[in-house]
Amino acid sequence: MSTRRDELTAEQTAEAERIYEELRRGSEEELRKIARLLASKPDSQLFGETEHQVRDLVHEVGAKAMRTAAEGRKKRGT
Repeated sequence: MSTRRDELTAEQTAEAERIYEELRRGSEEELRKIARLLASKPDSQLFGETEHQVRDLVHEVGAKAMRTAAEGRKKRGT
């Protein structure tokens, strides 16, 4: 059964919530680093090197999201 991207089954909604909660708790350090990095830069330095540093931290959060989803599925045997 195919669903639109924004429509989830009850099971998918529960899984999305589980992933979100684990990701929220597990990404606080990266989010704090992003906030501190951005707060430390003047307007003239927000892009360029700072932008790349933010992207690296966001990629770390994305990698955690992928691991969280995969580990949850592995535990359930799907």
